[in-house]
Amino acid sequence: MIIDKEGNITTITQQKTSVIELVKKLDVVYKRYENDNIIVSLTSLKPLVLQEISEFLQISNTHRKSKHSFVIVSDKVNLDDMPDEIVVVPTMQEAYDVIEMEEIERDLGF
Repeated sequence: MIIDKEGNITTITQQKTSVIELVKKLDVVYKRYENDNIIVSLTSLKPLVLQEISEFLQISNTHRKSKHSFVIVSDKVNLDDMPDEIVVVPTMQEAYDVIEMEEIERDLGF
C-alpha cells in the first residue's frame, strides 16, 4: 500500500495484495485520513469483480457521511455493474474531477 497526500486529497495505491487485505489495512489507518478526500487506486491489480469493490462499501459510506469524497479508480471493472453507493471511475483524472465536483456541491449546500 502506497500512500500519497497532496493538499486535502490522499491517494492510496494498491499494487500486490488482495482487495480484502487493503480494506483491512484501510480500517486500521483510517483515522489518519478521515478528514481528507480519499482516492483508492486499484489500476495495477488484476480484473476486479463487484464482490471485491463491494468490500469498500462500508468505509465509503462512512467517509461520504462525514462530507468527504471516496473514489475508487479501476479500469478493470464493469462500471455498469457498480452500485450507486460507491464511486468508481476508470482514471485518476476522473477521480480528481469527481472530488472537485463533490466539493462544489458541498460548498453550495447540496
